[in-house]
Amino acid sequence: MTNLDAIVGTTLARLRAEHFTERLWARDPSLWKTEPEHQRIISNSLGWLTVPQLMLARLDDLLQFVEEVRGAGYRHAVVLGMGGSSLCPDVCRVTFGTAPGYLELHVLDSTVPACVAGVEEEIDVPNTLFLVSSKSGGTVESLSFFKYFYERVRQTKGEAAGENFVAITDPGTSLEMLAHELRFRRVFPGQIDIGGRYSALSNFGMVPAALAGVDVRQLLERAQGMARACSPDVPPAENPGISLGVLLAEAARAGRDKLTVVMSAGIYTFGDWVEQLVAESTGKEGVGILPVIREYVGDRLAYEDDRVFVHMCVAGETKRIASSRLKTLEAVGHPVVRITLEDKYDLGKEFFRWEIATATAGALLGINPFDQPNVQECKDHTHRLLGEFRAQGRLPEGEPRAVFEDVKFYCGSPGGGEGAAQGEVTPASGAECVAAFLAQAQPGSYIALLPYLEPTSTHKAAIQAFRLQVRDGLRLATTVGYGPRYLHSTGQLHKGGPTTGLFILITADDKEDLAIPGEPYTFGVLKQAQALGDFEALRSKGWPVVRFHLGRHTHAGLDHLTNFVKKAVAEIRRRRD
Repeated sequence: MTNLDAIVGTTLARLRAEHFTERLWARDPSLWKTEPEHQRIISNSLGWLTVPQLMLARLDDLLQFVEEVRGAGYRHAVVLGMGGSSLCPDVCRVTFGTAPGYLELHVLDSTVPACVAGVEEEIDVPNTLFLVSSKSGGTVESLSFFKYFYERVRQTKGEAAGENFVAITDPGTSLEMLAHELRFRRVFPGQIDIGGRYSALSNFGMVPAALAGVDVRQLLERAQGMARACSPDVPPAENPGISLGVLLAEAARAGRDKLTVVMSAGIYTFGDWVEQLVAESTGKEGVGILPVIREYVGDRLAYEDDRVFVHMCVAGETKRIASSRLKTLEAVGHPVVRITLEDKYDLGKEFFRWEIATATAGALLGINPFDQPNVQECKDHTHRLLGEFRAQGRLPEGEPRAVFEDVKFYCGSPGGGEGAAQGEVTPASGAECVAAFLAQAQPGSYIALLPYLEPTSTHKAAIQAFRLQVRDGLRLATTVGYGPRYLHSTGQLHKGGPTTGLFILITADDKEDLAIPGEPYTFGVLKQAQALGDFEALRSKGWPVVRFHLGRHTHAGLDHLTNFVKKAVAEIRRRRD
């Protein structure tokens, strides 16, 4: 038995003695916090515990709606949402595909103009159902997507355009009022006692899945089965959700706070959903668990002792190389958890297991896993920058610290401040600039790559090469979050979690831009304001952050950047040796 095993065993025994599971199901907010302001939030955030049975009771109505829109001739459905409103639909879209005769599901969760245009090219607008999905009803990205596509539909359908739209939002929001005003085809209510990242099994996840022909009844019944397995009368040590949460929390407290999730091919997007749930729930008050997803499993020399691995696979999908390397990592002391799904519909179980686990980990880490106190910071900066654009007709980009191979390096705030890592000496090359930045990393640090680019296969390959050079060369955990999507996922952890992150934003000029009807700015301007806003939010906290701007030649810029990183890593290793 390892030391971590002993600690986990002791904690599980303590939770049993403290009636943790019973108190969780009784919705006792004191499991997490004693302050009244926190307890109010927590008490109104635990509706996900019983949502599977509530959704099953309402399922006939949802399925009747699906038959209605199929009969009306709709062939596509597009989710216009971010974070908790988009991630579960995307998991279902990729995992299950579209059943014959149902609506082909698309998910738009990027303000990058090429992403918006790409969705439009894939659909037949008049025969598309648009799902405007926002718990708060005021998400700027969702509303911008709505304005764009409502105008497209209105051009062909006039005042009847509303029949192509559905709202999924909490009761009483401005989006609900807008839906009634414009005569949307339907409003599906959210539950006010379920936060966005815990909403997968509610209307936010199940309405899009049902439209694509996913057997949502089976998903919900599997989730209900996991709820029974995690029920109050199951001891913590035998409870799938509680035991996973205890392991994650105790591993993090022991310094293994990099949760590396390895997925089999058939369910790989589930990692994106886990990333948001864990990062946004635990990353606050200077603590947190950093999810690392979509990373090829390396050999044992690629990792420091700050990792815990979870291997999730559908039976029969295990890759030999990944499995073999995980066995080697386990043999040298890295904790490895293995979860095998009988089939893809077992994801219903896993949505619920991970929600229980994350709530449990939050309690043990002493934080409130149901709030997101730092998310507003970037929104405030973005709002201010858009205000400057309205007043001046341009965003305050500032002057780059240096330019190498047409890649601009911004090491301070957009207002022109300098980055501390570079001191008073201007770097002589791109590699030297990257090396100076990466040299700030310490054991236990992580590098967050934050590209505001269209996630094409070419871009993904370049970013993956970038991250593997850093991981394998410097033994640092790396994450990738495409902007602005990550702002609704890992953004909370970046600002509120452990002060171990180094942040690399990658921006580029848009070859084509798209206007947002009713706004003085375009999608390209909104995207850039979001990037600059997060840059400012990170710098204002004193975190190491750099922005590389690739200009109009994105592919060439990524090649140059990858070359800079390769040389920088080699130089840092040479100094250390």
